[in-house]
Amino acid sequence: MRAKKIVFFFPAFSSQEATAPLGILAVSTPLLRAGYQVRIVDSTITPNFQKRVLEELADALCLAVSLVTGPMIRETVQIARAAKALYPEKPVILGGWHPSLLPHQTLAAEYVDVVVQGQGEEALLEIVQRIEAGESFRGIAGAGYKEDGRLVFNAKRPLKPIREMPAKAYHLADFDAYQKVCGRRWAMYTSSLACPYDCAYCTNAGVYGRGWNALEPEQVAQETTELVSRYGLSLLWIVDDNFLVDRERALGIAEGLVRSGVRFEWSIQATTNLVARLSVDELKLLRRAGLSQIAHGAESGSPRVTKLMNKTFQNLGTIHEAASRLTEAGIRPSFNMIFGFPGETEEDRRMSVRLIMDVCRRYPGAEFWTNIFTPYPGSPVMERAFELGIDVPKSLEGWTDFFPRYTELPWLRGRKHARLQTMREYMRLAFSRVPIYGYRPHPVVRAVTGAVRATSRWRLDHDVYAWPFEIALNNTAKKLFPELPKPKVDASLLSSEPVTC
Repeated sequence: MRAKKIVFFFPAFSSQEATAPLGILAVSTPLLRAGYQVRIVDSTITPNFQKRVLEELADALCLAVSLVTGPMIRETVQIARAAKALYPEKPVILGGWHPSLLPHQTLAAEYVDVVVQGQGEEALLEIVQRIEAGESFRGIAGAGYKEDGRLVFNAKRPLKPIREMPAKAYHLADFDAYQKVCGRRWAMYTSSLACPYDCAYCTNAGVYGRGWNALEPEQVAQETTELVSRYGLSLLWIVDDNFLVDRERALGIAEGLVRSGVRFEWSIQATTNLVARLSVDELKLLRRAGLSQIAHGAESGSPRVTKLMNKTFQNLGTIHEAASRLTEAGIRPSFNMIFGFPGETEEDRRMSVRLIMDVCRRYPGAEFWTNIFTPYPGSPVMERAFELGIDVPKSLEGWTDFFPRYTELPWLRGRKHARLQTMREYMRLAFSRVPIYGYRPHPVVRAVTGAVRATSRWRLDHDVYAWPFEIALNNTAKKLFPELPKPKVDASLLSSEPVTC
């Protein structure tokens, strides 16, 4: 008889900033409460991960995979094919961001039996119970499945407020293994869902809509302090889309953390307009509570482009105001920038570079993350995909290379694309980094990077990128003196690359 066991596979996204997969920890709790065993195989920390998955599947009910659009799809396909070849009768279930946004295309893959759309805590439990009982998936809200060669989709499952969701099964995470790979002991935590804004590039509304909802301050303070104390964590990345929507709630969380006496670093994401409404004293309270970084979506230094992005709630003034107040409060201001958005001109791009240079020089410690616009499924801009000439993938495998570090676009190819990538490399050389991972580059690499910093800034100021000897020199030093663990996937956890002044 098969055990009451579910095997989860988590494909590699980053080994330099590796930590436990939050989505899998979330859906595991109802399974554990119902008496099922859970096995998690994360390819980042598991040697011979395919062999391990297949061994675990021998007495399991099914294989479940959580993934987002991009490089994670490669290992997902690899594992799913191998599982179906060896155990054709055991269902392969895909959930997470990508299957939620493109359920039909995902389910159409020959090696996928079931997809879960949206919140999966209750849906996956019902699916597993039907598998154990040998019954149809008919009627399970949020599930899509195959029946007699047809793709069948049940009604969508209504979203539940986060306060009604079960606690995540952090005890399943092997934090020791993640620390060995990453060099730091940290975890992700969610205190709110959704964002009230509708940026044109964002996929959030496709999964959570615009109904922002959150945990109460007391619960957040209690859960986070227990989490870091129990597992010896030094950092929590609070992955809320917009942590500061409720100002009083944020300050209440800070007050609770200060009262607890538990000290740890934590980082959040928030829009600049919401940060700018906080006083320096309020931000200093957040800093006393351990807040060390706020990441914002600046996205562009061009007002015209930000309007195209539907970011009318933000302007350059709030970007500077956020950087200024955070710097005074001792919190690191971080900003994401998107290059290559539809309609962006060369002058718009130069405006973005000037914004980066200006903020970094005015506010030492500020950092910028740079990406190339990537037309993800579910984002408002994808409604114009045909008009923009975007070649939308026709299969699950086709989305593998959709990643904002390397995306080539119909209007950004060849020499234009190469020049932009060179410019981004110079941004990394011009300003030092404060990454999540705990390993430091070799002293020789740090010395070389420091030596080319001034000329890298000169190039960015003057828009000159020919004969990039600084990049070649820095890359050579990294090859000769490697110290950081090589990532399995050349990507970062947050789909971006931090650089700091």
